[in-house]
Amino acid sequence: MTIDQARLWNRLEALSEITDPERPWTRRSFTLRFLEGRDWLAAEFRAAGLETAIDAAGNLIGRLPGSDPALKPILIGSHSDTVPSGGRYDGILGVLAGLEVAQSLAESGQRLRHPLEIVDFLAEEPSEFGLSCIGSRGLAGALSEEHLALRRPDGMTLREGIAFVGGRPEELASVARPGGSVAAYVEVHIEQGRVLESEAVPIGIVTDIVGIRRERITVTGRADHAGATPMPLRADALVGASRLIEAAYRRALATARDNQPLVATFGRIEVSPNAANAVPGEAVMILEVRSGDEAAVKAFGEALVRDLRPALEELRLTVTSEPISHVAPTACAQDIRKAIADASASLGLATRDLPSGAGHDGVFVARTGPIGMIFVPCLDGRSHAPEESITPEQAGDGTRVLAQTLRLLDTRLS
Repeated sequence: MTIDQARLWNRLEALSEITDPERPWTRRSFTLRFLEGRDWLAAEFRAAGLETAIDAAGNLIGRLPGSDPALKPILIGSHSDTVPSGGRYDGILGVLAGLEVAQSLAESGQRLRHPLEIVDFLAEEPSEFGLSCIGSRGLAGALSEEHLALRRPDGMTLREGIAFVGGRPEELASVARPGGSVAAYVEVHIEQGRVLESEAVPIGIVTDIVGIRRERITVTGRADHAGATPMPLRADALVGASRLIEAAYRRALATARDNQPLVATFGRIEVSPNAANAVPGEAVMILEVRSGDEAAVKAFGEALVRDLRPALEELRLTVTSEPISHVAPTACAQDIRKAIADASASLGLATRDLPSGAGHDGVFVARTGPIGMIFVPCLDGRSHAPEESITPEQAGDGTRVLAQTLRLLDTRLS
């Protein structure tokens, strides 16, 4: 099996060019632009000889039968949707690397023992419905009725959105795969960090995917006239919010030298009345905490609010917190990590173990079977930004390691 690096790169460039022309590189899930990319991708799957279909959860799947139909499938994939103005290689590298491996396998005349499935998961990135990893949740049986009832700003429900992309939300139960039904899942992804590039290491072997917790924190004071209200009499919610933001930053920064560092971000804040001449009466913020330490992720927001509450009360403010979502850290399987290491060594490529600070579909696929991830460097660690960039050689290295990992897993797994 020989990987055609030029073909892989041409496909990466072609799919990335299917973008909102006013905002490259943007291909948001549940949009006509996303469907255009999906149509192109499905055509490439079929041309490569894959049995191609969209499952009930809206995942695009291409399949190569194995020589032993009794064996569980090996899955390879990622996602083709993007965040706004970012994602030229994030996600699509994993899908197209999987496609290149499958096509090269078919062209070589070889056949795996295990069935092989290449998956483009629906909406890995946070969607307008307020939910991420929608397709992989569906695969794992983790899409609830509450999820399906979520609405985006224009009123469309997630149930309607899944149907819009060709899924069948009324049949979700039929697509959910139970634990132990997948032999292995492997994904190639850009690192989205600077470790591999700074150390000149071509391949990263992911040890675990961090846990992610989001909480809504509301600081309530009193809206007043900005000119007529003396400073000592104010109950300025935004001042209280700033205290929380600074404290969260300092507490997370203090973990930087830990084996399991934690990051905390207030990435969204809504202030009301939100007027230049009004004292803010309320500030609603979203706190996101990420770490491989499950206990630390759970405790951070609660401790932050508890410890800052007395200081906020001195400012005549109240503060409340409510959880929005929580995904536990997910470990990558030792057997798959070993196969990636052996595959890289056989190709003469150095490796480094490192955690993933970003979330991935593998978190939910792990409920169906063991997972592993292969990282390749990206320029200056930039991702989710227009500057996101990799080279054809980096894409090729990751795909060659994926191909060899697949061969090893096919012989080692039952």
